[in-house]
Amino acid sequence: MKIQRLRIRFSRGDEVKYITHLDLMRLWERALRRATVEVAYSEGFTPHAQLSLAAPLAVGVTSAGELIDVFLATRLTPLEFIREVSCQLPTGIELLDVQEVGLRGPSLQSELRAAEYEASLPASLAEEDARAAVERFLAAECLPWEQMRDKEVRRYDIRALVQEVWLERPNGSPVVAMRLRADSGGAGRPEQVIAAMGLPEPTRLHRRKLLLAETSPAHEAWRRHGRFV
Repeated sequence: MKIQRLRIRFSRGDEVKYITHLDLMRLWERALRRATVEVAYSEGFTPHAQLSLAAPLAVGVTSAGELIDVFLATRLTPLEFIREVSCQLPTGIELLDVQEVGLRGPSLQSELRAAEYEASLPASLAEEDARAAVERFLAAECLPWEQMRDKEVRRYDIRALVQEVWLERPNGSPVVAMRLRADSGGAGRPEQVIAAMGLPEPTRLHRRKLLLAETSPAHEAWRRHGRFV
């Protein structure tokens, strides 16, 4: 029986960037079990732990802002959860923030609106070439794109999936930062945006954060404090 929902923000470092979505869910289940946290389970012939991830992360991508909802069968304060679970997580997974959200509220997936990424480009790429590629992309009203998925070609406008994009150069190498749509109507992928710009393959992809609907309590806490708790 579900009596509490906690929303967790966590990071994924280089040590675990090659694990799959299913492996990540199993990782969380094991960590919660070792921490003796009483997770709520579904009913039926094959009960499973009630965990809900906001959005799968592509293999090979690191992140500083993943979100997962954990439904509990007994109550814990956010600080108790942090204390019990942090020490059970493997190297590369760091628990950052915890917030209690209402059981009857919308699902985490339905609140998701966008994702912010950074794509590090080769140091040999001239900054003016990277900037020109970004400017050409922003100037386009429509950019037809094709993607092979499940043996079928999917055609769509990749420009419509990009809300914002800008160029950074924090350590001498060009970095393209972007905010991509991520909702039920479509989700952008950073490596495809870079390809659509005609830029070389990124040396690193990193998801900075996930953005929720502005009406969600989690979004309001983030807007005010930069964190959940």
